[in-house]
Amino acid sequence: MLNDIKPVLKLISEYLGSKERLTEKFVIPEYQRRYSWTKQECDKLWQDIETYKDSGQNEPYFFGTVIVACSVSEPDRICLIDGQQRTTTFILLLKALLFRMKEKLENMENSEETRRLKVAMEKRSSKILDILYRTTDDSQLNIIEDWNNARGIVILESNSNNEPKEFKRDFQIILDAENYVEAEARCYKIPRKQKENKYTNFFRNFKYFYDKLELDSTAINEFAKVFLEACQIIEIRCWDTEQAIAMFNSLNSTGMPLSDSDIISAQLYSKAKTDAHEADFNDKWKNITMLAEDLASRKIASLDSLLQQYMYIQRAARREYMRPGAQPDVTTPGMRRYFTVDKRELLTKPMDFCEQIEKLAMAWGVVSDWPVVKLLLKFNENAKLYLISFLNRFGLGDINEALTHEIAEALIKLFAILEVVDTGYSSSKFKTFLFGENVKLVDPMISADEIERDFRKHIDETWKREDIEESLLEYDKNILVFLNEYLYAKSHGLPFDFPDSVNIEHIMPSSGHNRPSIMKDAGIESPDDFTIIANRLGNKILLEEDINKSIQDDWFRTKKQTSVRAKKGYKDSSYGLACSLVNYQSDKWTKNEIDKATKKAVCRIADFIFSK
Repeated sequence: MLNDIKPVLKLISEYLGSKERLTEKFVIPEYQRRYSWTKQECDKLWQDIETYKDSGQNEPYFFGTVIVACSVSEPDRICLIDGQQRTTTFILLLKALLFRMKEKLENMENSEETRRLKVAMEKRSSKILDILYRTTDDSQLNIIEDWNNARGIVILESNSNNEPKEFKRDFQIILDAENYVEAEARCYKIPRKQKENKYTNFFRNFKYFYDKLELDSTAINEFAKVFLEACQIIEIRCWDTEQAIAMFNSLNSTGMPLSDSDIISAQLYSKAKTDAHEADFNDKWKNITMLAEDLASRKIASLDSLLQQYMYIQRAARREYMRPGAQPDVTTPGMRRYFTVDKRELLTKPMDFCEQIEKLAMAWGVVSDWPVVKLLLKFNENAKLYLISFLNRFGLGDINEALTHEIAEALIKLFAILEVVDTGYSSSKFKTFLFGENVKLVDPMISADEIERDFRKHIDETWKREDIEESLLEYDKNILVFLNEYLYAKSHGLPFDFPDSVNIEHIMPSSGHNRPSIMKDAGIESPDDFTIIANRLGNKILLEEDINKSIQDDWFRTKKQTSVRAKKGYKDSSYGLACSLVNYQSDKWTKNEIDKATKKAVCRIADFIFSK
């Protein structure tokens, strides 16, 4: 029956292929992640097998559960829903094992002592050929006589939109190769990478197993015996993709490693295939994945976080957590449950869903280099949820710095307070307020001015300025150093921006060989007091990385000098606070200077937070 689910305990060798399954091949669907196992996971697999082999146990060794989807119309295509990484790795291991056994057999003497070992190795080598090349007795003989008959036989086909095509080809190149030298020569070499980093995960892992199998004939035969005849998996075979995904969801509490985005994209793909929009969906999802990977490389947003942001937008737009006459319910459902159970109707229109996620990714692409947004992203990760809710109300062509600025600054004020108070984000002072405000942030009928007034009112009614100032005086972290620099530049009409490589400069060095002299010069006796004072706001500024390396732990008078042109210093900085120190009247930066600068920074930040 179509809805039959068939969990079967199998040897890995039976799961991968047998003479009864000559026409079957594994298929990695378009929505699946790329092959991501590294040598670390391969080493764990190897050690598991070795430990089991050395234990002398009689019971088979269990490698977990694999979930596959089959189709009545295409019964020979085995779609990997969960088990892609293991299945691919098992095949690479078998190919490495085949090479090593072939090498040993070619050089093995025909003697009475080796006869039994040679027969056993030939038997197991033949079994691997059956698995990797779907052979019968006749076709196996053809391969033995001419290896070209093995080339092009596909037992695993990757359609993943997340795997570069050059990488995909490596897997088949390895299977097609007659020997290791050919495989290495033909495999893809990643440009500008050195040593083993130049290889794809496919070849690197294959090479790992090939190197580990550099053993004597007896040891190789024993390893082959254990892997082929004593290692098992449970194959759960379902008869449509959606059914297989549902099965995966029900088993996922055991820790199977598919991400939320994997599950959601699988369901979208299944629906798109049913609606005959498969090609359009594949193109769209591939673009979304590429956009997300770029954002993730810049630590802005991953695919999972984009989906989470869309969930927040949907919940706010539908007012799902608003309760009449009461504060918002801040209980948040898991993203997977929200999209696949609670609001699964959102996945019934895959192209519409993709348009929304793509828009969020592209919106981040528009705003992520704007200084005020870069500053906001320095704060708590949750700040992103509310800025993107506001940006989502606009078309991409309508988003500009001016309309983003007011909301970004309102969020910065609130998250700056979060930096210095004892209360966490989950309290009503932050999360509850922001949940309620998110309903307005997503609503294009509510102005940014009204939202900004809500933030101002909430801050004024919740905190006292003197309490925030007191906390700022003791602040010893770095995020507010960026805010202090931003506010100084703003008040003096100076440009403000910063690269990822910007350094936090301690005007009075916090370490170094001159520390005892600097302590004395600064009027600080206790090492503990020195550490506290050195990390206050008034002693820290932003500084370019090359300038910071140039001055290192120099004295203040050296850092601020203008006479020596061969050495970089504050005079060469583009940051306003560093430049302002060049003309400082004293050549010493003491505890008194730090106290004064800290009070100025505290006043500057408090003025901003409580500004009308």
